[in-house]
Amino acid sequence: MRWLEGPFCGGPVARRPTDSLADAAIWTWALVIRICLYEPSSFRAPLRLRPFQSPRLPVLVSVCPWLQMAEAEATPAGALPRLYSYWRSSCSHRARIALNIKGVDYEYKAVNLLKGEQSDPEFVKLNPMKFVPALVDGDAVIGDSYAIVLASIYLEDKYTDPPLLPQDLKKKALNHQIANIVGSGIQPHQNITVARFIEEKVGAEESLAWIQQQIERGFTALENLIKDCVGKYATGDEVQLADIFLAPQIFSALSRTKIDMSNYPTLARLNAEYMAHPAFQAALPDKQPDAPSSA
Repeated sequence: MRWLEGPFCGGPVARRPTDSLADAAIWTWALVIRICLYEPSSFRAPLRLRPFQSPRLPVLVSVCPWLQMAEAEATPAGALPRLYSYWRSSCSHRARIALNIKGVDYEYKAVNLLKGEQSDPEFVKLNPMKFVPALVDGDAVIGDSYAIVLASIYLEDKYTDPPLLPQDLKKKALNHQIANIVGSGIQPHQNITVARFIEEKVGAEESLAWIQQQIERGFTALENLIKDCVGKYATGDEVQLADIFLAPQIFSALSRTKIDMSNYPTLARLNAEYMAHPAFQAALPDKQPDAPSSA
């Protein structure tokens, strides 16, 4: 007969043979209580138990299959954070900039949106919305670019230097406002799913014109917001949240939708600063492992 380790002890000190379904149920719930009280992170990591034999309960997991979490959801202890990204995605672009600014080394995991890899079951476990990027950092799984950059201030709390938000409350609010305009008011209109849908309805030319109109409306608002801000970057002399959202959007507008930036001199000046910054350069779409050689 095999043995199940005592769930309150965390080691081989207390052991008990599991010989009946009642015993197994008691010890299973004791294990759950231990996890809840002492090891909350265990819900994100695969649970590992010693196998045991019983005539009426061959496998503990047959009683509590929900205790096993997907292996894909967690990186091993000490492993680099893993970023699931698509080279051309402006949302993935944001996450790459943020990680670079924070000086965080990470593993790049390509997800080809054109081939539908975002719908693969393993990726859907990470982000049920089937969007890139997704970040797996230890037992934390974050499936949204805004959440990756902040994620209840996730990167800010874990990787504190340099900060992405200023202490000044007005500037902090401005950073959030700029990020929200890009993330909610501009980028969704050029999302590949939306763009394909519009193109199917009205054709490629009309679809492009509509996307350009949405970008120009957003850029007009952004230009008015930051034209009087004095500093090297959008809200000051340091790269902050606003810049991490602005840079990919401006790059995309220039490279994919051919927006005339002469109407937005402040945004054009900021773009020149971004293109000269090493962290922004390393995050450029054509520098990514999955970018076509002709990109």
